[in-house]
Amino acid sequence: MNGDAEQSDDGGRDRSLGRMAYDALLDRLIRREIPVGSVLQERRLAEELDISRTPVRDALNRLESEGFVTRKPGRMLVVTEFSTRTLIETLYVRQVLEADAVMLATDRIPQAALDASEAAIRAVMDMPVPDAEADWAADSRFHGMIAEHSDNAVLSKMILDLRIKTHMFNLDRMPERFEAGHREHLAVIAALRRRDREAARDGIRAHIENVKQSIIDKLRRI
Repeated sequence: MNGDAEQSDDGGRDRSLGRMAYDALLDRLIRREIPVGSVLQERRLAEELDISRTPVRDALNRLESEGFVTRKPGRMLVVTEFSTRTLIETLYVRQVLEADAVMLATDRIPQAALDASEAAIRAVMDMPVPDAEADWAADSRFHGMIAEHSDNAVLSKMILDLRIKTHMFNLDRMPERFEAGHREHLAVIAALRRRDREAARDGIRAHIENVKQSIIDKLRRI
């Protein structure tokens, strides 16, 4: 019995370390701290993170499945370029999925959740100097709230996974979207309070379309 408990504890610890490794590596990839084309070595990463190789392997497998790294001949894992076309296609799919999600979620989101999301957005907007992490947290709360209350676990996971793929275009890279983006969030929240499905859907579509156009404009100037 004790052996089973210990085995269960080890499994939970491995999953926790795997999530930690994934979060740490994803953050470094998004911030371009690991350049495109870099070979990711499991042993070296494990040493840098001060954990065993198993959770690092799990994290790398997940990053591979999400397209951030690719496996080359000889089983080398290499950081891949996230192309402009892929970004635009990702945002198109997000637009479709989140429009469906907000239609499903309109009557399901509690007022308390709407209040919390609006408070987080307004707190970020009131900051003397906007903070990228606080901005992302408020953005994540808003989009996560809609995805979660769609009551469709597959749809929710797809939306949240796709959001990560466009995280690189955050406040630091697109400060011009800061105020406009959050005002678009607030407009959707107002529609959700009225339980106006069509207005909420149109608001989400317009919001993601504006993000897409801003990214296209940004990439054209690079």
